Amino acid sequence: MPDAAPAAGTLERLRQLLQVDAVAVSRRQGETVEIVDYSGDTAHLACIATHPIEACPFGAPLVIADTARVRGLAPGRTRFYAAIPMPDGTDNPALTLHLCDARPRGPAMAHRLEAMAIEVTSRATIGRMLRQRAHERGRHEAELRAQNERFERASETASIGIWECELSDESLTWTSGVYDIFEIPRGAPIDRESTLQRYTAESRAAMAAARARAIAQCGDFSVEVEIVTLQGRQRWMRITGTVEARDGKAVRIFGMKQDITEQRLLADRTRYLAETDVMTGLANRSRFQARLDLADAGHNRQPLSAMLLVDLDGFKQINDNHGHVQGDRCLIEAAQRLSSCCQGAELVARIGGDEFAVLLGPDTAPDAAQALAAQIVETIGRPLVSDGQLLALSASVGLAHDDGLGADDLLRRADMALYAAKAAGRNTSRVHGPRVRSA
Repeated sequence: MPDAAPAAGTLERLRQLLQVDAVAVSRRQGETVEIVDYSGDTAHLACIATHPIEACPFGAPLVIADTARVRGLAPGRTRFYAAIPMPDGTDNPALTLHLCDARPRGPAMAHRLEAMAIEVTSRATIGRMLRQRAHERGRHEAELRAQNERFERASETASIGIWECELSDESLTWTSGVYDIFEIPRGAPIDRESTLQRYTAESRAAMAAARARAIAQCGDFSVEVEIVTLQGRQRWMRITGTVEARDGKAVRIFGMKQDITEQRLLADRTRYLAETDVMTGLANRSRFQARLDLADAGHNRQPLSAMLLVDLDGFKQINDNHGHVQGDRCLIEAAQRLSSCCQGAELVARIGGDEFAVLLGPDTAPDAAQALAAQIVETIGRPLVSDGQLLALSASVGLAHDDGLGADDLLRRADMALYAAKAAGRNTSRVHGPRVRSA
């Protein structure tokens, strides 16, 4: 068995980062499990011996948020336990990382600890260190220093930090990672009141609500918030926390903070591309249809007042006579003109090659919708000069008022009105009035 005194190396740093009582690494040899390195409270050794990694299906991590809730298990002091396989791609015996703590965790926090352990721990690197430690004791200290440096870099790369808050006086303790997220000099004095001012008003309210629930229930919480750093930069941060209770009373909150700004930007960009017509910058047909679906969403429906369908007249001739480059410029110009005169609309979308749609919210009066249809015809019909060429633009507009009979009916009647405008000679608008429901 290894020296059970707390180590100053990689496992001890991992134990401190994850805020658990004990961290161990074991190696399976045949039917036996050998503990090859250990840091923390030795009272948890019994639980590690009770849960060999072969109990994990298909080599998956084993996570027990609260051992007291497992029937037939006598965990002793250990209430939270996790075993994480550490394959290193070689034929050497498999290593397993064990996490133990006397405090139980909620399911969400238990699995977040598991995910963080996997994220900030280089499995192959730790495996090499442990094998080298067993065979080359003389190089132990130098290797540990190197591992600590790599561990620090991994933690910084993941933009993760650990925080604690004593509820008796609201005093805070941060690791370097949290200082870096807020762009506050490491080790500078911090207090909760000034830190809260770094959160946007909406995020501050969301965090306060989640924190209050966790304290009341002595449970866990997770929330994504927006902050403004000391240097004035906007960032998104994921906060997870768990409440430590004594005699049923919350005394401390601790957890992790992670910079997720890049993930949020990527998600926003992905959503933008999924909902936006790339050429014109307007909403695309998918977003248009999604809004229509809300108008049919039962008791939670979000009604509309009207729909306008806009079709460019003679657009095929522009493409045929002047080329697709000029045709694209006409589409972009038409979209800009449409947006400029529909600023009060709920949605302006390109739903086809040269066809656009405008959705008006429930507060728009019928006469205002008809005035907008006429304005669209006039605005798009202004001449366009491109590369010295005078291009004639015009549009036909079909308008239908929402009579509550459903989005499909509204779209059908707007389409009928559009065809009526084209039949009337184009460059004009027509209205399909609301139908009266039968008694």
